Order: sequence, then C-alpha cells, then structure tokens
Amino acid sequence: MKLLVATRSAGKQREVRALLADTEFEVVFPTEAGIVETPDEAPLELGVTFEANARAKAEHFIKRSGLPALADDSGLEVFSLGGEPGVRSRRWTGAEGSEAEVDAANNAYLLRRLLGAPPEKRRARYRCVLAFVPRVGTVPQMFEGVSTGAIATEPRGEGGFGYDPLFLSDELGKTFGEAMDEEKNRVSHRGRAFQAFLQAFREGR
Repeated sequence: MKLLVATRSAGKQREVRALLADTEFEVVFPTEAGIVETPDEAPLELGVTFEANARAKAEHFIKRSGLPALADDSGLEVFSLGGEPGVRSRRWTGAEGSEAEVDAANNAYLLRRLLGAPPEKRRARYRCVLAFVPRVGTVPQMFEGVSTGAIATEPRGEGGFGYDPLFLSDELGKTFGEAMDEEKNRVSHRGRAFQAFLQAFREGR
C-alpha cells in the first residue's frame, strides 16, 4: 500500500523509512509524490496542540496527493518550563537557516533556560502524535507515543536531530544523540506512535 508521510524534515524522513521498513507500506514523501512546497503549508504547524497540527497536515496532503496520508507532529516538553517548547519545538527561537542551524540555536537556548537547574528541574519528555487519513473526507485516526527523560547539561553524541543530543533517555541511560538508530527507534516517542499505528492498521481499526 502506498502511503504518503507528510513531512519534509530530513531527520523525520530517515526515521520513518526505518520505522516502516519491511512493512506493508510503500512510503513516499511530498517531494517524491511531486508535491511542490507552497505557502499554504506554513500555517499547518501553527495549531496550539500536536493533535491539531498532525490532523491539519494529514488532511492537507491527502487532498493534494489523493494518497492515504500519515502526518506526525511532535516535540519536547520540559516540565519545569511549563511544557515548553512543546508544539513550538521546531520554531522555539525563531531561528532560520538549515535544519542543523535551527537545531543548534534551539539547543543553545534550552541550555540557557536551564542553566544551573538541579536534576529535578531538568525532567522532560518527548511526545509524538500521528494522524492517519485513509481517504479524503474520513475522520483522522490518532495515535500517540511518549518517551521520558531529562535534559543533559551539555550536548552528547552526534546522532539524531532536534533536541536529541540533550535528551537523556530514562530507558537507554544515554542521550538520543548517543544512541544507535535501532536503539532510539525502539524507545522513542515516534517509534512508539508508529508501533501503535501499525498495530491498529493490522487489526483493521
């Protein structure tokens, strides 16, 4: 089954290819489906919840492609910061540039916000929400995954993307930036959301 995964993020695309490898899905991304980026995509991530953004993206791309669409919206929630950056994780600092440049600016800002914070103030979680729309006009099916951890005092590791070098996973005992791809995908918020999606799809829900 051909499935349009509605993301233009190179980091997310790498993870999605791995998460859906050896499944019943033939994954395509917007550019591969011939969908040119247009200005009307910008508001799709301006909702106040992960759920709203995921749904908006899935509904937008299924209308443009005619293919079943799966959209992810995800981010980091730091409890002592009132859940920030949350739904604004990618746009937190307003930085522009390459994906790597934006990630670096966001990570530096997070470290400044938590400078000198004790361990109990560094608790955080990654959260991912997926919206799946099998046909135009159908109500999206929603799936969620969460991974808990803490914010390290300095970046560790060169892997992953986003806040991964700072996210110290409870389950792995190291940052997502230090983890092998297979390790991260096993316990990550995105990995868990995709597992929930696959299970529901195979059960016919």
